[in-house]
Amino acid sequence: MTDTGLELAARDTSPERLSDVVYDGIVALIARGDLRLNSRLPSETDLSTRFAVSRPVVREALGRLREDGVVVSRQGSGTYVKRQPDLAVLRFAQVGSLADVQRCFEFRAGHEAAAAALAAERWQEEDLQHLREALEVLERCVKTGTVGIEEDRQFHEAVAHATRNPYYISIQESLAPHIATGMNITRQLSLLRTPERLRSVQSEHDAIFEAVRQRDSEGARLAMQRHILNARQRMFEGV
Repeated sequence: MTDTGLELAARDTSPERLSDVVYDGIVALIARGDLRLNSRLPSETDLSTRFAVSRPVVREALGRLREDGVVVSRQGSGTYVKRQPDLAVLRFAQVGSLADVQRCFEFRAGHEAAAAALAAERWQEEDLQHLREALEVLERCVKTGTVGIEEDRQFHEAVAHATRNPYYISIQESLAPHIATGMNITRQLSLLRTPERLRSVQSEHDAIFEAVRQRDSEGARLAMQRHILNARQRMFEGV
């Protein structure tokens, strides 16, 4: 990933895409240690010069970094590094993909939470069996220390199928490549952590399954939302 991402910007100069370039670029600077934990970021003017974009584009990127807990603004003082993502995140993410992955998590937190709630109300025995089998396969991934991207994706698709609503199923399947990108990053990072990390992620899947099985619609919605928002935060957990 280059500091400026000018190759990407040259292909798409929309403000939204340029803010993605700045977002990814700042994350890279922090992960590499060029901007250290608790240090102050360069001014908006300096950042706009560095990334060859306007100040509104920089503000958009900084706003999203604040939402993701990577930086924090202090009134009258500037913007500071709040979290230092693991350098490995740059190894597992495609160039220019970090901002898009976070947007996908944001969408999934609402969409898949609603799907889980509906699945709890509507599942039939074959749906529950598919969910149980997907959960057992994920458990084997935890025990063997394998990444389990495809297995994770299948669990979430099994939830969508349990809604018995073709629109939820279609959207889940159409998002599969984007979802897999985020899963690859977060699950690869989890493998670098303690075994307890993998177990905590699996516990989130267990909670989703149990709430669906018990036909606890609200519990399933909250469990799924919590799982996806936690995954979003895990992407930028510090070293």
